[in-house]
Amino acid sequence: MSVVLKVRKKGILILPKAIRLRAGIEENSEVLVEVKGDMITLRPLKPRVVNVNADMVKRIIEEEKREWEERLNGLAAQAGT
Repeated sequence: MSVVLKVRKKGILILPKAIRLRAGIEENSEVLVEVKGDMITLRPLKPRVVNVNADMVKRIIEEEKREWEERLNGLAAQAGT
């Protein structure tokens, strides 16, 4: 589908409803804009759903917490001496 659009003040483009529906762009949607040479591409920015192992995330967070506590304790000890 191709249409000719007019660029308005401040660079505003109004996407026709048929294009928004076809591309899955809704009001307040975010779009990714890419410029390659003289081409501009608009794509809906949709979050990716990934599978995460909750136990692994918990272990990583606990490890980070321990490391930060060690660093803070080391800094506190240096400040006290």
